[in-house]
Amino acid sequence: MNNSFSQMLFNYASLIVLFVVGWFFGARHERQHLARLVLSEQELGHIIVSTERFYQPKIMTGSDGELVLGSVVIAQDYFKMVIAKVLSIFGKNLTTYETLLDRARREAVVRMRTQAHQKGYNHIYGLRLEVSNINQLGSMVEAIAYGTAVKMEASSLLTGE
Repeated sequence: MNNSFSQMLFNYASLIVLFVVGWFFGARHERQHLARLVLSEQELGHIIVSTERFYQPKIMTGSDGELVLGSVVIAQDYFKMVIAKVLSIFGKNLTTYETLLDRARREAVVRMRTQAHQKGYNHIYGLRLEVSNINQLGSMVEAIAYGTAVKMEASSLLTGE
């Protein structure tokens, strides 16, 4: 029995090593992406984003509103999908998918803010987020963030009018 167990370990060792290496690099990439998102959100924090749909801001004279959007497609690493499949058998929270969706939404908003910043806008209102699956396995999601960008006067930004 001991011999058969060691033989089984030897047969599946490469698979186990591959799984651990994939898990390590996937988690590392996710941490790096989240760190980049924090930095980008801090850099673009001066652009106010509002979800109010019928908001009528006091915009600067000569400033027209413009649609800005950010979209991203993010894939889940295969090893986390395996863990999610196992957790779904027991009805657990699929935290691996939660982080995937969080990263996708945040990246889409950062890209939308970047576009507004490049065009000189300082306020986005009417923010809408849409998230959809790209493939049937649910391992790739697309997130789109869009809204109307305007230039507001500094005094309006301080009072929130």
